[in-house]
Amino acid sequence: MMDTKLLRPIFLSLIALQSFLISCEQKPQQAKTNEDITNREFTKNIIDYVGVPDAPRDRNILVFSDQGAWFGFSLPDNKQKYGGFTGPFLMTQQNGVWASKNSMQVNLVSQQGNPKLNWENALIEWDGTPSRLYVKYEDAEFQVEQQLTYLSGHTALVRTIVQNVSGNSVDFILEYSGELFTTGLKFQTKENLVQIDSEYSNAKGYLKFLGDSLSISSGSVDSYRANSELVVLEPGESKSFLASQTFIFPEYSWDEEQRRIEDVEFGALLEQRSIEKEQQLNALLTNQPEQFKDSLYSFVLEKSLLTLQNNWRIPAGELKHQGLFPSYHYEWFHGFWSWDSWKHSVGLSAYAPKLAKDQIRAMFDFQKENGFIVDCVYRDTTIEAHNYRDTKPPLAAWAVAKVLRKNPDPLFASEMYPKLKKYHLWWYTDRDHDQDGLCEYGSTDGTVIAAKWESGMDNAIRFDSTKMLQNSKDAFSMDQENVDLNAFLYAEKGYLAEIATILGLNEESSKWKQEASELKTRIQTQFFDEEAGWFYDTNLDGDTFIKGAGSEGWIPLWAKVANEQQAEIVKNKMMDPKKFNVKVPFQTMAADHPKFDPMNGYWRGPNWLDQAYFGIKGIRNYGYEKEANEITLKLLIGAEGLLEKGKPIHENYHPLTGKGLYAKNFSWSAAHLIMLLTNDE
Repeated sequence: MMDTKLLRPIFLSLIALQSFLISCEQKPQQAKTNEDITNREFTKNIIDYVGVPDAPRDRNILVFSDQGAWFGFSLPDNKQKYGGFTGPFLMTQQNGVWASKNSMQVNLVSQQGNPKLNWENALIEWDGTPSRLYVKYEDAEFQVEQQLTYLSGHTALVRTIVQNVSGNSVDFILEYSGELFTTGLKFQTKENLVQIDSEYSNAKGYLKFLGDSLSISSGSVDSYRANSELVVLEPGESKSFLASQTFIFPEYSWDEEQRRIEDVEFGALLEQRSIEKEQQLNALLTNQPEQFKDSLYSFVLEKSLLTLQNNWRIPAGELKHQGLFPSYHYEWFHGFWSWDSWKHSVGLSAYAPKLAKDQIRAMFDFQKENGFIVDCVYRDTTIEAHNYRDTKPPLAAWAVAKVLRKNPDPLFASEMYPKLKKYHLWWYTDRDHDQDGLCEYGSTDGTVIAAKWESGMDNAIRFDSTKMLQNSKDAFSMDQENVDLNAFLYAEKGYLAEIATILGLNEESSKWKQEASELKTRIQTQFFDEEAGWFYDTNLDGDTFIKGAGSEGWIPLWAKVANEQQAEIVKNKMMDPKKFNVKVPFQTMAADHPKFDPMNGYWRGPNWLDQAYFGIKGIRNYGYEKEANEITLKLLIGAEGLLEKGKPIHENYHPLTGKGLYAKNFSWSAAHLIMLLTNDE
């Protein structure tokens, strides 16, 4: 049980906290001090992977993966009459399909082929941690333990240990078998391995049986069987079997991967993975500010880290650098988005700097000569084409600066600075219709929908009457100047100045600072409605506010562009329980607005954790630490499942009920939770 003394007295009055304490048996255990962190074990089953798919596109099951692999596995339930792990779930084709219920089923059989282990109710233990999946079966004669861990972004290894737990000598043949769903896949048996070919993907699959030679046969193109020789075990004796599952794209060498597989020592590999994950977690836990050192915050960091791990993908196809999906769980999020990438990178910078840098590079690989950054890109453009209709809000320099603060690297700064400059200046060339120094969201094809996408807030109420204006060929703007966009650009000038200073470009740094100072005055003057006490978009002339309080109104606080008086007024409105201080606080629009409709509006009320982060960080920037801490805890308690074992992190949450909405296992939600709960300078 969690020690309630660990919770801050200021939060004890929260009704949601009382609910949390009532159900605390599902919550993380007693808090660790910094001295206890070394070799800290992860909470087991922090995400519930248990399940078996009914069909290839079954999206009801969460998936474990590691090392950037494009495939993953789940844990079996007790309905399965064999050993092994569920899957694989292939992200190598068709935006994610299950290849099989279990492509490496394990059975213990007699020489006559009869079952030797009664799998009915034999599953007695299972768990998942960031380093591996584990299952344990036992009946009167046999105990079977299996562990799955990743060797690389191409290969997962499964070790099976069979032990005689009876008082007599026992014998068995270990049998692997598999049957494919109808998903364009087919088996091809070869010596000591089974190859998997796909009509939808150029990735090849290989099931390889290591150590003892097995007899492999194929019943058809969608099934196989592989049997060991007869094994005899005396009481207490055990036998270990090792197999690998590989899915590898043609740009990588299968011959090299085979050599790695054949040289591996499973125990050493598993220990390596465990240490790797402990180091990542320690990097987060040692970076927690004092007010967030309790175990509930550490628990959220663990879940966030694992969420990002499961969405990690190595380079393949069109993608030239590694990065993260927004969510493998949602069919149409199997790519990289630009502002998602910037957010992922900031979260990753705290514990995985190389991945953080590569996530940024992955989007700049597609930068156009004029500086434009594509909205989203995909591995296989025969499934989905890259979206060049729009970009996303300018947070790239923020991401680079944050990575550099955590991991100083002049070479990375030198690599990124000219690209960031081009992207920043592009906004003033292609997205400033009246060339007055204040920019608008827009599109390359002139459509309103793409311009809304460019804002990232697709159907926000401020765009209900938006029209489009042409600036030049392939460059169109909204007929309104956007407060959040210009606040982001103000912040970006500051980050560009910071990077320029790192590179010794002091004149350029001074120029960025001067531009920022000039823009600051204009934002404070044009976009703040003194009567309403909120920052709003305006028309192009800057004399009419486009009203309806939304989360864009606190972006000036995040960017530190509001003056002290403006910040206090906005903060007070944010803390109003009738407006933004609801069950899951700091949602995307005020709860008392007539158009507030979280269940029927993607950006008309749901709480997106990135926007909540911008709000919390915004008020913290102006010294409102008490309020920021209070809202952080209220958010964690109010958002369904964040503090529960097994439950995934969602794309967004209903602000009044706390219900998790839309995609599960969402990366930027996890990344912003890391930002909220670690020192974020």
